[in-house]
Amino acid sequence: MKKIVSGKVRDVYEVTDDRLVIVTTDRISAFDVILSKPVTGKGKILNAVALFWFDFTKGVIPNHIISSDLKDMPEYFQKEEFEGRTILVKKLKILPFEFIVRGYMFGHMWEAYSKNQEFCGHKIEGDYKLAEILAAPIFTPSTKAHVGHDEYVSEENVVSTIGVELAERVKKVCLELYDVCYKYAYIKGIIIADTKFEFGLDTKGNLVLADEIFTPDSSRFWSISDYKVGSSPKSYDKQFVRDWLLSNKVNNEMQFDNVPDEILKKTADIYAECFRRLRNV
Repeated sequence: MKKIVSGKVRDVYEVTDDRLVIVTTDRISAFDVILSKPVTGKGKILNAVALFWFDFTKGVIPNHIISSDLKDMPEYFQKEEFEGRTILVKKLKILPFEFIVRGYMFGHMWEAYSKNQEFCGHKIEGDYKLAEILAAPIFTPSTKAHVGHDEYVSEENVVSTIGVELAERVKKVCLELYDVCYKYAYIKGIIIADTKFEFGLDTKGNLVLADEIFTPDSSRFWSISDYKVGSSPKSYDKQFVRDWLLSNKVNNEMQFDNVPDEILKKTADIYAECFRRLRNV
């Protein structure tokens, strides 16, 4: 079995000319660095959440999922270690960007706004506080870095790379996906503050949703009951790990290899709670 990608979280295998198998591991990354210890069970939760959202949004745009049943995959994957974390997908020509939609003033956008700087070509008008909802969600693409940090780019950069028509189609779909899923999650007590999407083109040139969607790894999920403008809300994502790293630097360096087991266990609990809330289980 040919492994073609070993990413921050996922391992990708080529099984035929037009199909891939993607395995979601328990690895966790923060600030684009993979931690030395995994979060037990995280991969299965991410896979389950993504599969839920792929099914929920299939009326908005087709996705790359073929099957999540190991029986439909090569014998190599028909083992307990792959159960619940493995999918068979269509091979696509992946677009060279991550497409991020932000609905709240937070993260890198907050940093730029606080310095009165543009962000992804946007000059954000208005008087915002940390974690405040934006007047309207905005589209902020970035490059895709397999090693190191992604870089934010303007919409004009996307247009120059993939063309006007495709860029406009991607933006429209991203904003529609965010709107539909934001409303669902809100009813479940979760605010989707921001999220990222990846897309590819199939053999006929159709736009297809790929990778993952609205998981705690690809999104910033906040608890509505704990949400308060002006502070960092309780989150159902890896912000818990990020906060520990930021608060426990040694000689101004983050301790990626020294995150305590209790922090990782708490992170696993946070991911599980997110899934329970979304699915009412």
